[in-house]
Amino acid sequence: MLKYRLLNSEDLLGVIKMLGTVLTIIYLILCLALIASVLLQSGRSAGLGAIAGGAQSLVGKKKGLDEKLGKVTTYVAVAFMLLTIVLVVVD
Repeated sequence: MLKYRLLNSEDLLGVIKMLGTVLTIIYLILCLALIASVLLQSGRSAGLGAIAGGAQSLVGKKKGLDEKLGKVTTYVAVAFMLLTIVLVVVD
């Protein structure tokens, strides 16, 4: 037979702290992903995108890669903003 017990305040605070830690780790990963996705996009001066494919700037741009990086940047930025709000509420 299963016995259920209610969480006391110490258990609840422990769960909230653990949730905050996990969300903070996910937040740091999103920060790095957002920075990388922005820096890898080719801009007016080609930025760090020239490091990954410098020869492509001489021949021509990869439009497909730029479009995918733009979509990835949008999704990561939205996730970043939502997780920021969640972290403010949890902490």
